[in-house]
Amino acid sequence: MAKRAKPLPALAWLAPRLRLTRALSLACLVGLIALLLVNNLWFANLHGARVEVILAVELIPLLLVLPGMLMGSARAHAWTCFVVNIYFIKGVLAAFDPARALFGWMETLVSLGLFVSALLYVRWKFQHERRLAGEC
Repeated sequence: MAKRAKPLPALAWLAPRLRLTRALSLACLVGLIALLLVNNLWFANLHGARVEVILAVELIPLLLVLPGMLMGSARAHAWTCFVVNIYFIKGVLAAFDPARALFGWMETLVSLGLFVSALLYVRWKFQHERRLAGEC
């Protein structure tokens, strides 16, 4: 016998969660960009490397997904979940270095917040679209 599909949540339940997770994901994305800028411009010891090159390498992946996230695209939020894993790993590695521990923990927490909020946005956005299409 076929298993019945779980019913979709109501639109009234989904709408505020979509707004909240979109706002949180945008705030975390902007926060991560700001954190990387501040760290590399003022605190990081780049050992003679050019700041512009380091910033370009670190910021280009985030800037590529930024337009889609600003438009509220679920696909851009899904891609952000893949991209932000790089920054999570980088933050965890930095957290083990006593000289960069504060930056590492901050990068880890912001990237984790971005991952969770973007993932929830994608889930609820697709449920919202299915509900609007008439699926129960």
